[in-house]
Amino acid sequence: MTSAADRPGPGGPAEGGSVPNGSDEPRPGRSLEAPHRRVAGAPRILERSAVLAYRGTAWVVGHLPPRPAWTAIGWLFQASYLLWPQKRRWSNLNFGHVLGLPADDPAVRKLALRAYRSYARYLVEIMRLPSMTKEAAAAMLDPEGVEEVERIWRGSNGVIFTACHVGNNEAISAGIGSRGWPLSGLADDSTFPELFEQLKRERERFGARVIPWRNLREVYGVLRRREMLALLIDWGYRADGVPVRLFGAWTTLPAGPATLAGKTGAVILPVVARRTADGRFLATIDTPIRVPSTRPPDILRGTQAIAEALERVIAAAPDQWYSFKPIWPETAAEMDRLEARAAVMAEDREAEQVAPEADSP
Repeated sequence: MTSAADRPGPGGPAEGGSVPNGSDEPRPGRSLEAPHRRVAGAPRILERSAVLAYRGTAWVVGHLPPRPAWTAIGWLFQASYLLWPQKRRWSNLNFGHVLGLPADDPAVRKLALRAYRSYARYLVEIMRLPSMTKEAAAAMLDPEGVEEVERIWRGSNGVIFTACHVGNNEAISAGIGSRGWPLSGLADDSTFPELFEQLKRERERFGARVIPWRNLREVYGVLRRREMLALLIDWGYRADGVPVRLFGAWTTLPAGPATLAGKTGAVILPVVARRTADGRFLATIDTPIRVPSTRPPDILRGTQAIAEALERVIAAAPDQWYSFKPIWPETAAEMDRLEARAAVMAEDREAEQVAPEADSP
């Protein structure tokens, strides 16, 4: 359940982007969107270099004590925050929204630096996975709370986990997969295919399947079999997403989770694995979200409920949130447009326009 942006290559759930309307089966040529994905695949030499760099770094990290490794990498990441103006600006804007402070406030900068250090620790943890036994990887997740996940899943028509860049989603994957429960996550297989295959094999060793993001038919198959599907929702702002309020400001989240839930009857379950004081991870789930249909008001309400759960997750551990792309639009005019679109969806105006035609003989 990691992000393709979290490592030098793909391998985790893609964003829960758009899904086609209409029938429950995907239409030819349509797929879940992966807005973080490059338009074209990486050149072969770049891909090969990324694979070798990842393997080499993972080998070194896997043979070093974890604390020195993540401390050193944390210094590098904090330096990148200080030396990369655009990334620093994006991070400060995001954490400014979380704290309700101007982006240039010293408290915002302190939180961003802590988050970059937390991100380094997370990367070290996932790079150590190949050197860990299946039992050791599963032990990263505290069993407390997992029973509730099972109870909800057993009584559902399938579960859509909405995950975010908080804590360590790999701990959830290993913890759930080791129990033999059917967990799948979407991942970008197009930019670095060779690295994708390597990471796919590593995740499946712990019992978690990885689905290429374009394979929408298999996504529906997972939910039709009443299994578990994981989608990341905080990849970054897209103007064509579903308008929501997050930390008091208008932005968007992807339509995929609510649309899939409305089509299949699956329950949406916001989930997070936060790091605890002992270095393990505690899985926490929010209130299950049900979407009765794919009508615009239902998609809007379902996605807003996801946004409210995401807000609670981030607020509980903001220094463990490592989404460093813009999450909110930068202008008030764009936020106004999102508010206007939300009003249109809430009133289901498009449905009203087509209703007379549908009722005519």
